[in-house]
Amino acid sequence: MTSQPRNQHPKTGFFHDERCFWHTGGQYALTLPVGGPMGGFVQPLSAGGLPENPETKRRLKNLLEVSGLMAELEQHSAPLATEEDLLRVHPESYVTAFREMSDAGGGELGLRTPFGRGGFDLASLSAGLAKAALEAVMAGEVQNAYALSRPPGHHCLPDWPNGFCLLNNIAIAIEAAQAKGLAQRVVVLDWDVHHGNGTEAIYYERDDVLTISIHQEYNYPLDTGDLDDRGKGAGLNKNINIPLPPGPGHVSYLEAMEKIILPAITAHNPDVIIVACGYDAAAVDPLSRMSCSAETFRLMTRQVKVAAEALCDGKLLLVHEGGYSEAYVPFCGHAVIEELSGSSITVEDPLGATVKARQPSRRFDAFISGLIDEMAQTLLADK
Repeated sequence: MTSQPRNQHPKTGFFHDERCFWHTGGQYALTLPVGGPMGGFVQPLSAGGLPENPETKRRLKNLLEVSGLMAELEQHSAPLATEEDLLRVHPESYVTAFREMSDAGGGELGLRTPFGRGGFDLASLSAGLAKAALEAVMAGEVQNAYALSRPPGHHCLPDWPNGFCLLNNIAIAIEAAQAKGLAQRVVVLDWDVHHGNGTEAIYYERDDVLTISIHQEYNYPLDTGDLDDRGKGAGLNKNINIPLPPGPGHVSYLEAMEKIILPAITAHNPDVIIVACGYDAAAVDPLSRMSCSAETFRLMTRQVKVAAEALCDGKLLLVHEGGYSEAYVPFCGHAVIEELSGSSITVEDPLGATVKARQPSRRFDAFISGLIDEMAQTLLADK
């Protein structure tokens, strides 16, 4: 890790590695295996396979380079997360089975988590990027950071991968930072449109890590993410779920931030805020039915950045999770990194006007506002 010259304000760190784009899930169409039983009728796609493919992330990196914003960032790769890092989160039996299947050519250990030969190392690299980014933030080597991790991680439970996630990148980073004494109290805010069930499960009975997930209700997984899932034992009231019905967009997401998320973060008084940053709540995403825009993600980043500056000396890390529109993810991500870095370089959102015109009506926003008020009364009663 390079140190900053004296008297130079640290930059935003951008952690990425070309090898992460080489992770593959094999022959799928959406989430369906090509062919299927007895030959089946699922045809291969002309391009791609699983919705989780390298192009959304690669095109974000490309856009950062073409716009000139990448030159303003402190770029890093990272070593693979070590076995010791993995074993703080995942049991040895799982780590061993994953490595052996990877060495044997790949396969699928859980639900919708196929991988090819070398998949174990690539997942360890993805976790390593998140780990290195968090350590750099906590050490003051960068002012904040973005980890372009792939494969994603927020669905991965300790012993069962699912939802394209093979290792829990954020949990591995947190546990490594805590082991080194770099952080103790952490907030994980997950605004990926799918419930962050893996991170929730890992910290469900702990009070040092506050987990918050705002998501489309019963999208994925189908059986987690309920409002009443509040944590257990020492972790009671340290797990917050904000399940929204399909349809909410810009106004509702910012209102949930103001009424529930920011007060909860403030009450936890963290050493660092980590965002599980998925872009699949965007209006054109194929795996959700929400109506957010690049501007929504920009303003949520602004809100959480202000909170980090007030609570934890600006210590903020965003770790890339989902988002499956190859055309739109790059613009959402660019808006986030513009805001994160404070850059004057901007890229116009080519779908901004269209997404704005497709926002819910005031009547619908008022209905969602009522739901948010009800959830705020329940979730913040003990804050």
